[in-house]
Amino acid sequence: MTDKLAQTPELRVSIAVGAAFVIQTACAFIWAGAAAERIDQLERRMDASQELIERTARLEEQVVAVRATLTRIERKIDNTRREPME
Repeated sequence: MTDKLAQTPELRVSIAVGAAFVIQTACAFIWAGAAAERIDQLERRMDASQELIERTARLEEQVVAVRATLTRIERKIDNTRREPME
């Protein structure tokens, strides 16, 4: 009978350690799944941001071209005003 009493606490400790291990493993899997989802969301946002960055760069180039054209037009207007009318 003393053997059973001596083994009972050891068995309880073993079960408790095993249960703790199982719970920690399950929590690790849940955390890893959540982290993977967050990474996927960030990648999707990055893809959308990349498209916006490219479009903004194109618009900036178009604005530069429009400014150059506007400067040429202003020079031509200034030159025609300075020329004497005959």
